[in-house]
Amino acid sequence: MPWVWITIFISSLFACDKVNKVEGKKGFGPGEQDWGYVTVRPGAHMFWWLYYVNPPDKPTNFDPLSKPLIIWIHGGPGGSGTGYGNFKQFGPLDIHGHYRNYTWVSDYNVLFIDNPVGSGFSYVDNYSNYAKNNTQIANDLFECIQNFFQVIPAFRNIFTYIASESYGAKMGAELASIWYKAQKSKSIQSDLKGIVLGAPWISPIDSILSWPPFLLNTGIVNSAGYEKIKEETEKVGKAIEAKKWREATDAKNEALKIVNEVSDYIPTSDILIEKKSYDGVQNYTTRFPKPQKPDENLAELIHFMNNDVKKTLGLISPWVLNPPEVVENIYEDIMKPVVNIVEELLNETDLKVSVYAGQLDLFVALPGTVKWVENLKWKHEDAWKRAPRVAFAVDNIIEGYVQAYDKLKMYWVLRAGHLVVEDNPHAVNAILQEITSVKYNP
Repeated sequence: MPWVWITIFISSLFACDKVNKVEGKKGFGPGEQDWGYVTVRPGAHMFWWLYYVNPPDKPTNFDPLSKPLIIWIHGGPGGSGTGYGNFKQFGPLDIHGHYRNYTWVSDYNVLFIDNPVGSGFSYVDNYSNYAKNNTQIANDLFECIQNFFQVIPAFRNIFTYIASESYGAKMGAELASIWYKAQKSKSIQSDLKGIVLGAPWISPIDSILSWPPFLLNTGIVNSAGYEKIKEETEKVGKAIEAKKWREATDAKNEALKIVNEVSDYIPTSDILIEKKSYDGVQNYTTRFPKPQKPDENLAELIHFMNNDVKKTLGLISPWVLNPPEVVENIYEDIMKPVVNIVEELLNETDLKVSVYAGQLDLFVALPGTVKWVENLKWKHEDAWKRAPRVAFAVDNIIEGYVQAYDKLKMYWVLRAGHLVVEDNPHAVNAILQEITSVKYNP
């Protein structure tokens, strides 16, 4: 063999070896990590942060590519995956440096993305660069993911799943649609296998119309309160039917005000949080050993992200939680449903679609989620409706129920509100195990 061909052959072997290996770096906290920015559009810069899987008893020759990749899409819109999702919900550490024994990083490679642009460490050059609708948000996410696979090509052939929460499910569903089409046409090399829609803002009208009966049946309001809330939520429905989207969002906000007044400000994220009032000031406490809720100690989280984390990662842009500019720019898009996209995923793709909801959530109340799931128009809808609903348990404790047929699974999660991931981490880890077939570490 001529020397020139030997040289090319050896070089190609090294190139292939590089593609099939991953090398992380020291980030914030334990395990190997990587992070970076992607200019998803001119003037719009998206930040991603990868945690390589880090099992508690990791062998010396452990290969992180032996485990799936989960991409977390946070809600809000405008919440931060790298901040809230990571340090408040299921990352390896909390903001006090305490280790979590239920972190997803024990079983999976986890990619956090600050989305939409302007949220978290992501940023825009000008106000005009904020995303204007869900499709643009999903396209930005897809651009970020394409760049991620270019930076770390070894993940192109790894089973990959999108996991999402609240408004993140709306963004994640459209991302899955765009991504699958590109994967099918081979314009991206990847192995997307499914999507998890948690406490999903998929059909806003079903969620909102479920508020009056949910509050009445849980004893939070009486019949008079029920009628007041029902009157307001019906205004939301009429605005949606007329496709008056800005009016629908306004009406939703008014309906929430009525809920607060009639219920004496019941926490919408979890109706079981104990509430006390001192001199007209609402102070929320809980008897249950749950993680803190989103309205607690946010100043502490913001300080932590803009000092400890920002300095360690060597970042320049500030970390921002729920910037109002993000909501302002998609205000007319907030109440638009994406049920049709979920139906498309079921009818036209081979992706697994899993939905879960917490029994104590008011904002995206479980009855509303069940309603739109049961009304999905897809080829196996009748068989899914006839499928048995069975309990699932962790350590002999029932954590919820699941109904499944073909690619669709619906989970009812017990002892959880809107933030199911932090309210009942054992249930969510069991759900992920079932979806990805990865061993569950309690």
